[in-house]
Amino acid sequence: QVQLVESGGGLVQAGGSLRLSCAAAGRTFSNYYMGWFRQAPGKEREFVAHISVGGGRTYYADSVTGRFTISRDNAKNTVYLQMTSLKPEDTAVYYCAAGSGVGIVGRRSDYGYWGQGTQATVSS
Repeated sequence: QVQLVESGGGLVQAGGSLRLSCAAAGRTFSNYYMGWFRQAPGKEREFVAHISVGGGRTYYADSVTGRFTISRDNAKNTVYLQMTSLKPEDTAVYYCAAGSGVGIVGRRSDYGYWGQGTQATVSS
């Protein structure tokens, strides 16, 4: 079992930045690949970013490429999402997720553990 707790959300103006954190507890964090997803009101939960177990490989949704950066600190059991050049359409609840074994990047069912989410709101 892995417990995930997100933090760092808030209200920011368009063009601003936020840094989300996700602290993990339970099983060995370094055994899990990690992802960030988001869900806007009335929309499906969508993939944002993924980072491999060791942190050497990262993947991003086209909509955030060049603006968001995912990273992890295995010594602190934490994964981060640095969000810059924020747009109103980035407004959503952001969830971190953990998975293990073989999986497809960005496929929700391959991430077995989820946090409760943190709200990020970007005003125009």
